[in-house]
Amino acid sequence: MKLIKFFLTILILILITTCKTPPAPEPVAEEPVIPNEGHSGLVLSVTFSPDGTQFLSGSSDRLIMLWDTVSGSLIRKFQGHTQRVNTVAFSPDGELIASGSSDKNVKIWNAQSGELIRTLTGHENIVTSVTFSPDGMMLLSSASDQTVRLWDTSSGRLIRTFFGRFNMITSAAFSPDGRQVAFIDQSENLGDFAATLRLYDAAVNREVRSFPRYRESLYSISFSPDGKYILFGCGDGSIKLCETSTGREIRRIYAHPGWVNSVCFSPDGRQIISGSSDNTIKLWDAATGREIKIFSGHTGWVISVAMSPDGKQILSGSRDTSINYWDAVSGNLVRTIKKAN
Repeated sequence: MKLIKFFLTILILILITTCKTPPAPEPVAEEPVIPNEGHSGLVLSVTFSPDGTQFLSGSSDRLIMLWDTVSGSLIRKFQGHTQRVNTVAFSPDGELIASGSSDKNVKIWNAQSGELIRTLTGHENIVTSVTFSPDGMMLLSSASDQTVRLWDTSSGRLIRTFFGRFNMITSAAFSPDGRQVAFIDQSENLGDFAATLRLYDAAVNREVRSFPRYRESLYSISFSPDGKYILFGCGDGSIKLCETSTGREIRRIYAHPGWVNSVCFSPDGRQIISGSSDNTIKLWDAATGREIKIFSGHTGWVISVAMSPDGKQILSGSRDTSINYWDAVSGNLVRTIKKAN
């Protein structure tokens, strides 16, 4: 009997030492949830931050949104415009954001806090473009009121006004050295278009050069990085490249079957990006006009395009309310940002 008790005791001890409660499993890190919170209206303007880590979008839903480039997640919303946001821009140091709206106002924001710093008033019609000078000290805005206005960034003071000769200014840009201002001066009367490109001295209200007059609509404008050429998109589906020093048209690319709403140079000036009402984006060789690649995926007009500072990514904003993020080398669609239905 004692022997039986001894063996039972040994068995119980073995069970106690071998049947311990297993340790709780280590918690598994969950994948970050990226909210698919896009715009509810047309995406009218997109642009990268100077370092390429973030990008901006402006929309007919009256919102400006700041996004993380790598993850595609929404960082911040900027609310304040009462009508559609037609144009957005980063300052060269990435600290400020400018926006222009159909509410006739230009606004300057703190990029990281979202704080509205000031509202610039004076335009009498839709603001069509905003852009900072290369040193960030001035801001250029154009509007459908026949004017281009130059503002002091720090104070909001109006420095000077450049006047067009037609009905509206569709786009304006600084030269890379900040010494000149170029803008598209356009009119439309019962389908009869007249448009020209004008070049002004930024320091004084003096026209340096008037480019050929076109019997068609002209849209987005872009200087080459070296300032030698000016690029603009046209309503007949072509892209025109003009020599800054002479105003001479040196190349015309018959690019799209639809309007060319947006154009820009790559950071090295070797390529051209165009977005069109045919719903596509195209990449071109700037020296030859040869088509390199076509990017298809939008179901509505492409209204705005931008290339990252390293030249590896392309952004596009569309009438279909989406933002597409493309690999510029492969042509693959990396990400679509679109508000969930």
